Amino acid sequence: TDLSDADFLYMGAGTEHAQKAALADLRQYAPALDAAVKDGADALEKLGVDTRVMTAVEMQRFAEPYIRNKAVSHLNKGRVVIFGCGIGSPFFSTDTAAVLRAAEINADIVLLAKNIDGVYTADPKLDPTAKKLSNIDYIDILKEGLRALDFTATSFSMENHIPILLFGLDNPENIYKAVCGEKIGTIVGGNKS
Repeated sequence: TDLSDADFLYMGAGTEHAQKAALADLRQYAPALDAAVKDGADALEKLGVDTRVMTAVEMQRFAEPYIRNKAVSHLNKGRVVIFGCGIGSPFFSTDTAAVLRAAEINADIVLLAKNIDGVYTADPKLDPTAKKLSNIDYIDILKEGLRALDFTATSFSMENHIPILLFGLDNPENIYKAVCGEKIGTIVGGNKS
């Protein structure tokens, strides 16, 4: 079961707001499992890349707990660090968590694997004329209402001058390609080329 699409879950008694909060908490676990067990970490480790997965919620079997100084230490040792589980709080997307973690560790760029292979001029599922963009400014995502990234993440990355490389997670090799600087996906912010 893919918890990221868990709208069907019934959370029991309580207010609708409380149920949404509980569901938001559950949705943060799915990316951690994906990051730790599936594509990213496994693909990088198989290629000989020393990789660590860190999460905001405790999941000792799959990942280390996120501690900023420990993450920076891993990076200083030349390891790749994959962050999972959002920030551990409801109502903040994993997109926003990725940008927050990037700001905390002073990252040069966010590599954001998603269920879409880039930013499009419109939703490609609804508009067959939608075109994939290789680059886009943060403000253009906000002005055009493009939903490939959440608006909180987009504005936070704009305020902190952190570019985002958004690419598809459909191919586990895409993570390796992104780390190696191959041209995939869409670069949000940064210099247009």
